[in-house]
Amino acid sequence: MNFYPGFDIEPVAEPMGFRYGTDVFGPEPEFRHLDAIRPSLRNPECTGPDIVYAIAMDVGKTKHQELLNRLHLLYGVVTYAGGQLGEEPIRSQGHIHAVSPLSGLSTPEVYEIWDGEAVIYMQEYAADDPGRCFAVYARPGDVVVVPPSWAHATISANPQTPLTFGAWCDRQYGFDYKGVRAHKGLAWFPLLKDGQLQWERNPLYLERELVCKAPRIYDDLDIRQGLSIYRIFEEQPEIFRYVPQPQLKINVWENFIP
Repeated sequence: MNFYPGFDIEPVAEPMGFRYGTDVFGPEPEFRHLDAIRPSLRNPECTGPDIVYAIAMDVGKTKHQELLNRLHLLYGVVTYAGGQLGEEPIRSQGHIHAVSPLSGLSTPEVYEIWDGEAVIYMQEYAADDPGRCFAVYARPGDVVVVPPSWAHATISANPQTPLTFGAWCDRQYGFDYKGVRAHKGLAWFPLLKDGQLQWERNPLYLERELVCKAPRIYDDLDIRQGLSIYRIFEEQPEIFRYVPQPQLKINVWENFIP
């Protein structure tokens, strides 16, 4: 990988998944198949790899397992296949994080790119008016935060280089697909044309501008540049309490810019 996330883990391709170091815990990966994500694609009948990505929810250093449970935190890792989904890049389903039983709120997610090129697409709402829409372009070592209640998807921007990333999540995570599927996808579709990523508006939403940008510095969320988000947790475990309890940063989520 082009980035060391702070613990001994490595994505593998055959079969798709992860190799864990001797001091690292993690489950057998789950696979997301093309048929499962077709409702979110511009062309649901497209061809592409059968296994679109592998996901392992709840990984980390063995010595932190009890602490992570106590803090209601979960570290998830995902690796994508190479290739394309028809004219679209490899990508996740569009969704909103479900309301957490712990906080009674939808929860944020803190992404960190390990390998490949990513775009984290997000929009304020999964309603007819999607609100503000952002496409955040990220490379290894970049951090991108998705705020509570926003609809979003993670996109591989380079079909030649599989994408791998990690993320801090609420331990009682869940996904709400209803609004996105009702609109047959998110408000903007990513398309690959001549190897370049372009965007096409979804006509089932009201027209809204798409802002394409680099990740910002998240000082207001206590994320330090040059240090992996797992190392930040390791040094100060309480820092990411706002992931399962977003009310702790309520002022940050108002008029949020990723």
